[in-house]
Amino acid sequence: MLKRLLSERPLRLPHIKPYVPRPSDPSIFWFNSERDDIVSDVVKRICVDLEPDRSRLEIALNDAAYHEIRRLENQRDDEARDRLGYWRSMIRRIGKMDDTEQRRVLHTIVTDMTRDVAGNFDPRVYRFARRAVPRLIGGVMEPRRLMAAAPQSLDRVLRVQGDVERLHHLQNEGSLVFVPTHSSNLDSIVLAQALEISGLSPVIYGAGKNLFTNPIISFFMHNLGAYRVDRRIRVGLYKHILKLYSQVMIERGYHSLFFPGGTRSRSGMIERHLKLGLLGSAVEAFTTNQVRRVDRPVWFVPTTINYSLVLEAETLIKDWLMEEGQARYIIEDDEFSQIDRWVAFFRKMVGMRGACIIRFGDPIDAFGNRVDGRGQSLTPTGRAIDPGGYVEQRGKPVVDAVRDAAYTRELGEVLAQRYEEDTVLMSTQVVAHVLFRDLVQSTPGMDLFARLRLRGEIGLDREALCQELGQARDRLCALEAKGRVRTSDVVKEDTPAELLERALKFWNGYHDSTAATLEGDRVVLGDPSLLLYYQNRLVSFAEDIAGSEQLQAACEIGKLGVHR
Repeated sequence: MLKRLLSERPLRLPHIKPYVPRPSDPSIFWFNSERDDIVSDVVKRICVDLEPDRSRLEIALNDAAYHEIRRLENQRDDEARDRLGYWRSMIRRIGKMDDTEQRRVLHTIVTDMTRDVAGNFDPRVYRFARRAVPRLIGGVMEPRRLMAAAPQSLDRVLRVQGDVERLHHLQNEGSLVFVPTHSSNLDSIVLAQALEISGLSPVIYGAGKNLFTNPIISFFMHNLGAYRVDRRIRVGLYKHILKLYSQVMIERGYHSLFFPGGTRSRSGMIERHLKLGLLGSAVEAFTTNQVRRVDRPVWFVPTTINYSLVLEAETLIKDWLMEEGQARYIIEDDEFSQIDRWVAFFRKMVGMRGACIIRFGDPIDAFGNRVDGRGQSLTPTGRAIDPGGYVEQRGKPVVDAVRDAAYTRELGEVLAQRYEEDTVLMSTQVVAHVLFRDLVQSTPGMDLFARLRLRGEIGLDREALCQELGQARDRLCALEAKGRVRTSDVVKEDTPAELLERALKFWNGYHDSTAATLEGDRVVLGDPSLLLYYQNRLVSFAEDIAGSEQLQAACEIGKLGVHR
């Protein structure tokens, strides 16, 4: 019933006077006054690029019509009824159009798509959300405290790590681009809250258009800087628009956020193979500003989002195991769309200190160099350098797409390494790894899918398991001392028995199936696929934290990450 009421009655704020931005406000507060100009800028650049070459223009129009016809024929919805006739008519007429008509059609298509993408920011909604969202989530977690100090519930669960003071300084000197790992559709929400409690500026970010079907989420996303990304659209022009929109926003000094992994990590592993399109847009934004003599640095903030419990874990791991993670670019219906699962998820977090950790890593420039507190780019030896030199030819900055693409690939490699170093391993992940490793060790010769069918058939001695867990934790702490990974305070401070109890408590009663349960003196493995999902965060470290007896099993686990 709640879901139906929400869909029938869109969320609106009472009518109040428009907010007039002040000079001291974050740059995004001024976005709406620039929105039309930003749309016009994107449209103009694309049209100027295509219009002089009739062959490229005609190919672009045919590509748009062909892919939109295919998409709409498959959708068979209201949009298809409204637009399918237009595209079918257009594809028949493209070859007969003169240059003027083709340019007019191009301008119309690009304008419509850009307007659909472009976001919005309402400072009134932002101020409302600052007060309401923590109280709402805290109230869901602890209903009896909804009218009292509910925000404290969220503060206990969410922890922020990293050099926030440095980011405070840099956000006033250039454009920050937050590039987080991606585990859940909650990521944007918890990251926005992390920025808020850290006193950092709100950001613009891309969000899948499917998320805008939820009226509550849609209301906040639409008014808090999110631009819409329709992953069903395969049109080349549309992909160009998304990238150029991101580039123009960064050029103009808006702080941004995007997930280089693309979609949520279906496997639960740390992302290694990143999508470079939006990364490239930030590199090109820096280059374009250099050519225009605009002194506005662009800095990337590698960010890891670390959960003890992942809202959509069951759907994600099933999708990965079915080898649909790549073919199905988007999951249409999962736990994120179910309000009752939200309630169960947040209530499960009550009392679980540090159940979510956002870690802001040390910022880097567009070429992967470390950045000091003043924003200076540094070589590995610590010498200050001018990043503008990377885009110069014969002493002058120039746009060079091939060169910038090479820089973007190198930047992606640096980010992937930083994700591994800045990932914070949580108690559920460490416990799941030891349990799954014992499953592999006790079933020699079995393949992954055979092991996943062993529900409730494997039991492990609790005392021996705690001893093994303590050894794995000690080896992880040794890796942390070398700067290779990070562990949560809970992992470092709790006893092995407490870690095991904590993990079992997290899993029990939230997911439809139970990862593991304690039965007397034995821990019984319930759903190996859930154990696989949570342990996958440690795939890169499996061999490093294994003893001689577990090394063979650890090597098998390590192979899971070879083709990720």
